Amino acid sequence: MRVLNCTGVLLAALAIAIPASAQVKRKKILAIGEVKGYQHDSVSHALASFERWGKDTDLWDTYIRTDTQLITNKKLEGNAKNLGYFDAVIFYTTGELPMDDEQKNALLSFVRDQGKGFIAVHSGADTFYKWPEYGELVGGWFDQHPWNTFLAPIIVEDRNHPTTAHLPKEMVIHDEIYQFKNYSRDKVRVLMRLDEKKIDLKNPRVHRTDGDFAVTWVKNYGKGRVFYSTLGHREEVYDMPEIKKMYIEAVKWVLGITGGDTTSHPKPTTSD
Repeated sequence: MRVLNCTGVLLAALAIAIPASAQVKRKKILAIGEVKGYQHDSVSHALASFERWGKDTDLWDTYIRTDTQLITNKKLEGNAKNLGYFDAVIFYTTGELPMDDEQKNALLSFVRDQGKGFIAVHSGADTFYKWPEYGELVGGWFDQHPWNTFLAPIIVEDRNHPTTAHLPKEMVIHDEIYQFKNYSRDKVRVLMRLDEKKIDLKNPRVHRTDGDFAVTWVKNYGKGRVFYSTLGHREEVYDMPEIKKMYIEAVKWVLGITGGDTTSHPKPTTSD
């Protein structure tokens, strides 16, 4: 009589019963909401949204922190994870965060050398002005928001990138849009920008003379991928189906689940 290996049969049966997507190991994301400056009310909702989206898509688990302790390559005690545990980092931060040189180098290497992902949300560009390499990582720094929170007329420049492929060519979003300094189209791929023909360029807080106000962009940083969007000052923005999908696709893209061009391009003309 042939004796069946019950354990093997059971495991095989479970493998058949569990959907293929559930058998894929979820990625790990470190989402940081530490603030050393302006307090955004939407930080909690934003990071909780990323956590929920990861569970809903069954693609990633999110570890939400209000400090930068885990940004290190050092071994940590008390079951704390270091950067080696994660596949991507999200910053919805503000100001000069208390990170030492080891931590700063660890974050840069995480993206540049290890090919991991980095997402900066809204005031993630209003962070670390005294650390030049951070500005290079993100692609630019906050330089006021001349129109505050307003009905922002947005042009979607790239409808082929997976993060913006679902969006219309033009749309209006009630949100706060940043102006940037130390930013150049030569170093990023702009996906969305303000329609400069529909905004007040005579506002005294407008510093750019080229009328180029990027809203969302992607870039490579060494081997890694970086996504930034100024969208998300208001809680309600994360509940918009279009922006929810944009951020979900952004996570997938920085994780390398999807592909997408990062080649820079000039600002399109009106006829483009």
